[in-house]
Amino acid sequence: MNKVNRKLEYSLMALKHMSQKRPGELTTAKEVADSYRAPFDATARVMQTMAQKGLLRSEHGAFGGYQITKDLTKVTLLDLIEWIQGETKIAKCLHKEEPCEIQPQCNIISPITNLNHRLNNFYKSVSIQELLQR
Repeated sequence: MNKVNRKLEYSLMALKHMSQKRPGELTTAKEVADSYRAPFDATARVMQTMAQKGLLRSEHGAFGGYQITKDLTKVTLLDLIEWIQGETKIAKCLHKEEPCEIQPQCNIISPITNLNHRLNNFYKSVSIQELLQR
């Protein structure tokens, strides 16, 4: 039901890989993609997105790469999900840009909204550091 998106998987792979390196050591998207047989383009895109959001620092050039800049104990799973996938909405009725055709007759909007809120609170309670250590 609540499946982890592939892009989120690639971002977690990259973060775990980088967190196991020496401080200051750079990591390339190619290194991550090759290490875990992940598609290079998707891996590079999520690493660029994480850099744009300030989670990673990118260094350009022949010896460039990425480095984690934020404390992963302070970054939540919800933060990462929203940076990579956008807002978390578990049902069509919660997406304002895609109105649900049965919404006027629906009797579960309130419970679904409550469930979505509870899931977001759970994601907010899990730090990336905690998740990657398990």
